[in-house]
Amino acid sequence: MKAVYLFLPGLALFASVASANASTHEYVVTVASDMRHMQVEAAFGTPVNNIAARSRDAGDFLSNVSNCDNDAPIRIRNRRMLLPDDGLSCLRYSVDLKRAASRERRNGLLSKSNFIVSPAAWLWRPDISNDDAIIIRFELPEKTDVSVPWAAVAGEANTYRLVDSPETSTAFAAFGQLQYRELEIPGARLRVTIMQSRETIEVDPLYDWVRDTALTVNLAYGRFPNPEASVVLFPADRAWSQGDAVTFGRVVRDGGETVELFVNPTKPIVEFYDSWTATHEFSHLMMPYVSEEHRWISEGFASYYQNVLMARAGRYTEQRAWQKLWEGFERGRQSRPEMSMNEAAREGWRGATMKIYWSGAAIALMADIELRQRSNGEESLDAVLSRLQDCCLPSDHSWSGIEFFKKLDSLVDAPVFMPLYKRYANTAGFPEVRLLLEELGVEYERGQVRLRDNAVAADVRTAIMQTP
Repeated sequence: MKAVYLFLPGLALFASVASANASTHEYVVTVASDMRHMQVEAAFGTPVNNIAARSRDAGDFLSNVSNCDNDAPIRIRNRRMLLPDDGLSCLRYSVDLKRAASRERRNGLLSKSNFIVSPAAWLWRPDISNDDAIIIRFELPEKTDVSVPWAAVAGEANTYRLVDSPETSTAFAAFGQLQYRELEIPGARLRVTIMQSRETIEVDPLYDWVRDTALTVNLAYGRFPNPEASVVLFPADRAWSQGDAVTFGRVVRDGGETVELFVNPTKPIVEFYDSWTATHEFSHLMMPYVSEEHRWISEGFASYYQNVLMARAGRYTEQRAWQKLWEGFERGRQSRPEMSMNEAAREGWRGATMKIYWSGAAIALMADIELRQRSNGEESLDAVLSRLQDCCLPSDHSWSGIEFFKKLDSLVDAPVFMPLYKRYANTAGFPEVRLLLEELGVEYERGQVRLRDNAVAADVRTAIMQTP
């Protein structure tokens, strides 16, 4: 969508040439000098009949809610504002920012110079869809920064554009004296925030590691899958900090795409480069959000790529990458063998986690091999996902696994993905990859994978772990 932004004193005027029916709602968020309160004023592109907050606690932090056209007060019921019958054109309200921040347990790990508050707790807004947008401009105290997952408006300080998204979880906004940088890589400008813990840490090596990991994901098809992704590093709590350097990660698609990584910054930086977690999470961005009922697809494809890309980047040897894939497949084979992949996804994580992750990785490998073999190396899973980005990413809605696989099949000469779905998705057990691995020359003996170069498909095995 081509758009022009014109900012005048007070609120913004937005003109779009994409859709005459699109609405743009303009917010100004003013944060008090003591960071304890914020004032929010919104002008709606068209009168709205529904305004709500996503957090059930949001009303606890709210006060002075009024129609700013006539100062008439507005009442709240069950996270929704009770609006005039003819709709509302202008809204004003105050938020107890300190109280909202006190409900966020992650703030207990941060230094007093920065804190987070989810917009779900303070952003009361109408529903948006299609080409609708919300433009939010922050007015901040001196020496105060803000970090949000939404796309920045070019040329306008502290101004962001919130669009329709799957809303897979609640994003957050960070305020204070932030460690923030924009990292330029092929295909993207990553907006990276390192939340400061109570311990003093050196941030330059962490930024270098984020850049290097993002470049690792570029080894799939030459560019990063989201041109405006946000990355946030949180300090891990004590229960996690004794383990890996990167203890946990997730992708939040809420008005934008954010990769959240929980890290132990006291670990040697070399341990960060040996961790697969960030590569796994970045790999999720090569796909839309796939609904929970088919979660084995999104988690499986990311598990496949975390090993392939680590090998392409030189962090794993080819042997180590296949060792990890083999061991993952075996964990998946032993996990709930009485269930199909779809049943495991519906069951959830209880006892079926390895089946969810590694059955999907097996399908990704099977599809990749078939694409490469039938095209004499001209096609691959990399190439199909590149076409998917060209047409469809980032996506503003949740996809079913069937919708996702049908789209991938539409991007190749003959179907690959739906035939695999029909064969395995509702079949108990684990996809049979052992014969395929044998054809690739991947053999397992006494706890170790060995690679046989005279195997019938050894060239395919080697190509998978090489940069296209």
